[in-house]
Amino acid sequence: MTELRNAQADAGRFRLRVVVVALVVLLCFGLIAARLYVLQVVRHEGLAEQAESNRTAVVPIVPNRGLIMDRNGVVLATNYSAYTLEITPSRAMDLEATIDQLAEIVDIQPRDRRRFKRLMDESRNFESLPIRTRLSDEEVARFAAQRWRFPGVEIKARLFRTYPFGEVASHAIGYIGRINQREKERIEDAGDAANYRGTDYIGKLGVEQSFESTLHGQTGVELLETSAGGHAVRRLESHPATPGNTVMLSLDIRLQKMVEDLFGERRGALVALDPRNGEVLALVSKPTFDPNLFVEGIDQENWQALNESINKPLLNRALRGTYPPGSTYKPFMALAALELGKRQAAQVFSDPGYFNYGGRTFRSHEGGLGGVDMHRAIQFSSNTYFYSLAVEMGVDSIHDFMKPLGFGQITGIDLGGEVRGVLPSQEWKRNAYKRPEAKRWYSGETVSLGIGQGYNNFTMLQLAVAEATLANGGTRHRPHLIKAVRDQVTGAVTEVEQPPGEQLGYKPRNVEIIRNALKAVNESGTGRRVFAGAPYTSAGKTGTAQAVGWAQNTRYNAKLLAEHQRDHSLFAAFAPVEDPQVAVAIIVENAGFGAAAAAPIVRRVFDYWLAGQYPSEEDIAAVAKGGGGPPAGTPRRAADVPLPLAVTP
Repeated sequence: MTELRNAQADAGRFRLRVVVVALVVLLCFGLIAARLYVLQVVRHEGLAEQAESNRTAVVPIVPNRGLIMDRNGVVLATNYSAYTLEITPSRAMDLEATIDQLAEIVDIQPRDRRRFKRLMDESRNFESLPIRTRLSDEEVARFAAQRWRFPGVEIKARLFRTYPFGEVASHAIGYIGRINQREKERIEDAGDAANYRGTDYIGKLGVEQSFESTLHGQTGVELLETSAGGHAVRRLESHPATPGNTVMLSLDIRLQKMVEDLFGERRGALVALDPRNGEVLALVSKPTFDPNLFVEGIDQENWQALNESINKPLLNRALRGTYPPGSTYKPFMALAALELGKRQAAQVFSDPGYFNYGGRTFRSHEGGLGGVDMHRAIQFSSNTYFYSLAVEMGVDSIHDFMKPLGFGQITGIDLGGEVRGVLPSQEWKRNAYKRPEAKRWYSGETVSLGIGQGYNNFTMLQLAVAEATLANGGTRHRPHLIKAVRDQVTGAVTEVEQPPGEQLGYKPRNVEIIRNALKAVNESGTGRRVFAGAPYTSAGKTGTAQAVGWAQNTRYNAKLLAEHQRDHSLFAAFAPVEDPQVAVAIIVENAGFGAAAAAPIVRRVFDYWLAGQYPSEEDIAAVAKGGGGPPAGTPRRAADVPLPLAVTP
C-alpha cells in the first residue's frame, strides 16, 4: 500500500530549516563582524603596538659607569671591556649537563659553579647569568665554533669595574655588585626602573654607593627591526646612553697608601681633615679588603675568610668603629671648663697620683705630678686634674658642651653607614637601660668621663671633626669626600658646594690657651720624642684607652694579656699651629701608649702634607712594627714616590 506524503507540511518544514540556517549564518556573520569591529576599532591601537613589537625590539644601551679620581687626578675606579660566557637558565635544556659540556671547551672552576648557583638563587631564571668572565680570545673562538650545541648560552661583551689600587682606600671607595631583589624593589619604588634596564650592577659601599646616581649615567635605547626568528635585521632608531660623570674626591691616594703601609698588620683607623673646609684627606680603616673580589660576585671561600675573620676587615672602623677617646678628650674638657667658667687656666691643683671619690680610688700617674695648672695638666696628661674637673662639671654639662663639637653625633659625611656612638647624659642612660636601678646616673660614673673613659664611645671621624674645630678656632665644618664632579659629555668640572661652617662661639683667648698647651705636648710633653726635629710647629694629645675594664687595684701589664685585651693607642693633632692645614685623629687598636704607636704615624702624615716628605722604606717597616720616634733613614720626596698598581686588567 503506497504512503501518501503531505507536500504542504514538507514545504513548511523545509522553510523552517532554511530560516533557522539563515539565522545561524547571519548570527555567525554578525559575530565575525563584531569581532572584526573589536579588533579593527576597539583594540586597534593595542594590537598595532603588539604587531610593531613583534616586528621590532627595544634594546637598552647600558651607560659606562663614571670614574672615581683622587684630588690629584689619579684614577681610583675605572672600567674595562671583556667577554663573558652567560647562561639563561630558562632556555638551557639540562643546566648541569650544559655546564659540564661547557667545561670541556672553556675553563670553568668549582668557584665559578658556586658563584653561578648563588646568582641563580638571587635572580630570576629568565635572566642571563655569567658562568665565566674575562674569557680569552682563544676561549671565545672555541665556544663560537660550537655555539649551536648550547641553546641559552651566549658570549657577551661587557664592561667590568676595576679598582687599580686593590685594597688601598677600599672602605672609602667601596665597590659595585650585582643588583639583588631588595635593590630592585627599591629602584622600582623610586621610579628609576627604566634607567636600570639592562644594568646588572649597582654601588654597594662607600663612594660607589653614596654617589650611585652621579656615577651610573642614563640608559639609552636602540630600536631594531627583527625577523620572524627574532634576529636583528636593521636599526630603526637609536638614543645613545649618557655615561656617568666622574667623581673627584678630596682624598690623596698617595697619602692614603702611605698611612695604610705604616699601620702594617695592625688594626685601627685614621681620619685626616683640612680644618679650613672639612675636606677628607685620608680615611683609613685597617685591615682592608680587595673590592675587586666583589665585582663579579665573591666566592664562598673569600667571603667566609672576610666575614669570619677576628680582625673584621669589612668593618669601616673610621665611620663605624666606636672607642673611648682616652686622654685625647682632655683638651676639650679643659676648653669646656674655660668656656663655662668652671676653672681658670692658672689655678693650680695637687696631683698626688690618684683621686679619691665616693670611697673609690681612681688611678693617675704613679707618684703624681705635684702641682698642676691647666697647661701642665694637658702637657703631661694629669688624670687627677680631669677627674676632679668632671665631678665639678657634672655629666649633663659635659654632654651639652661636647655635643656641638660632634661627639656622639652623626657628622653628616657624604658616605653611608656612619654610626652615632655614645655621648652619655642622664637622659641617655634612662633611655638606654631597662632595669630601674640601671637607669639612674651615679655620680661616681662621672669621674672617668673626664679622661675619656666610662660610657664615652666615639668614632675617629667624630674625634677628627672635633680636633679640626679646635684647630680653626671654633668653626665646625661638615666632613666630606666629594670635591667636584666632571661631566663626561661636556668635560665641565663643577665644584660641589658644601654648607657653611657652624660657628660655635668660643672665646679666642680660651682657644689659644688650649692650643698652646697642645703645642707644648709635642715640644716638651708626651709627644716630644716623636716630633723632634720637625720643620713645622704642631699641637697634639696622646691617649691610651682601655679595651676591657679593670678593677682599680689591678695593675695593668700588657705582656700578661691577650693581644685583643691590651689598651688602644690614640693621638689627635693638628699642624702647623699658627695656620692649621691638617687635623688628624688616629687609633691603633691594642697597641698601648699613644706616643709609642699612634703618634709616629701622625708625624709622617704631617711630614707628607706640610713638608712633601715620604718616609723611607726602612722607616715604614719600623713604624709598621710599632717603632716610634722621629723618621729613620732619608725621607723621599713625596712627588717622586711611584704608585704601583695593584690590579691591571
